[in-house]
Amino acid sequence: MATVTVRQTGSPIRRTKDQRATLAGLGLNKMGRVSTLEDTPSVRGMIAKVHHLVEVVEG
Repeated sequence: MATVTVRQTGSPIRRTKDQRATLAGLGLNKMGRVSTLEDTPSVRGMIAKVHHLVEVVEG
């Protein structure tokens, strides 16, 4: 099972409700939080939706 690690780099303040909900779905809610998730198409789509607020951590 492949995994992807995501770190939140941007604030959800002044973002739309759906972007805030997407961050929560990824397990992120504060700056600097890191979440490790399964590498599925749905997770990749969520990352693409908030790509300006997160970064994918190599490793």
